[in-house]
Amino acid sequence: MFRFRDRILAEKIIKKLKDMKLNIRIMHVCGTHQDTIVRYGLDELLRQCGVEVRQGPGCPVCITTAKEFCEAITLARNGKVVVTYGDVAKAPSKIGSLLDQRAEGCDVRIVYSVEDAVRIAKETSYDVVFMAVGFETTAPSTAEVLLEEPPENFFVLSCHRYIPPALHALLKMGELKLDGLIEPGHVSTIIGVKPYEEISRIYGIPQVIAGFEPLDLLMAVYMLAHQIKHGEVKVENEYTRSVKYEGNLKALKILEEVFEPFDAAWRGFPVISKSGMKIRKKFEEHDARKSFQDILEKMDEKFFEEPEGCRCGEILRGLVNPEDCPLFGNVCTPNRPVGPCMVSVEGACNIQFKYGKGKFSG
Repeated sequence: MFRFRDRILAEKIIKKLKDMKLNIRIMHVCGTHQDTIVRYGLDELLRQCGVEVRQGPGCPVCITTAKEFCEAITLARNGKVVVTYGDVAKAPSKIGSLLDQRAEGCDVRIVYSVEDAVRIAKETSYDVVFMAVGFETTAPSTAEVLLEEPPENFFVLSCHRYIPPALHALLKMGELKLDGLIEPGHVSTIIGVKPYEEISRIYGIPQVIAGFEPLDLLMAVYMLAHQIKHGEVKVENEYTRSVKYEGNLKALKILEEVFEPFDAAWRGFPVISKSGMKIRKKFEEHDARKSFQDILEKMDEKFFEEPEGCRCGEILRGLVNPEDCPLFGNVCTPNRPVGPCMVSVEGACNIQFKYGKGKFSG
C-alpha cells in the first residue's frame, strides 16, 4: 500500500532534487502545508536541495483584518451573542480579543461549525452573530445555512475570502521573486484547477496543487522543480485523490448563489479587488453589517491599526520568516500573542514556535 510518509520514497525524491542543482524560491498558500513542512523538518531538507519555501497568505485567521475583529467585539459589547471558532476568538486587536470580552461579561461562545451557531440562535431570543472566517473551503457551509432559512435572530459577519485574487495581488506587487507556487489542497477541492491557469498564463509561474502529507509536498516540490528546469509553465495537480479539474460544482453553485465578490482588505495587503465574499441582497436580513450598521458605524478607526512591532503582514506576503520578527518567542508567544500569526494553528509563527523554535534560519 502506498504510504504518504514512506521514508525510503522521501529519500529518493530528496536525492532527485539534489541532483537537479537547484537554487529556487517557492511559496505555498496553506497553513496546513506550513504545519507539515515544519513539523517534519522538510524546510531544512529542502534548503539542502537548494529550495527555499515561503508561506504566503494561506491562514484565514491571520489575513482577517483588525477592523473585522473590532466589528465582532463591538457587536459583543452591544449585547449580541457572538459565536465563532476558537482561533478566531483568541486573535488579538487593539481592544483585546473576543475571549477578553467574554472575561468582561460579554456573551462570546466557541463553536465547531456554523450549524452549532444556528442551534444557539434557535435556543435563545437574543441576536446571534456568527463571525464567519475562512476561504472557499469553509464558505460553502455558511452559504448552505443561509439557504436553509435560519432563525430571524441569526446573523453572519462574513469575513470569507477568495484565494485566487490574493495570488494575483501578491504576484502583481512583485515584492518577492518567486519561481513557483504550491496551491492549497482544501481550497482546490472546492475551486478545482481552472482558476489557477489564468495565474500561470498572466505571470508565467509554474504551479502545483498539493495534498498535506510529507510525500505530497515533496512530490509537489519535485514537480515544480521539473517545470522550472524544463522551462515549463503550467498547473499540475498532485492531489488527484481529492481535487478534480472542475472542482466541487455543487459547492461552487452554493457560493455563487449566496455570496458576491467585493473589494476587500487583507491583513498585510492593500485592498484586493473582488477578493471578499459579501452576502447577496437576497439574504441581507441575515447580514450582520446591514442589520447592525448603526452600531458598527460608531467604531473608532484608531483601533483598526496593527499591533506595534508585529510583522504578521510581511510574513503573510512571504517577505520575512517568523524569527525575523523581534517579538517572536519573546514578547509574542502562543500564551500572549501580539498578532494573529501566533494565535492560529495555521499561522506561521504559531507553527514555528511549536515545532521549530531556534531551528529556522530564514
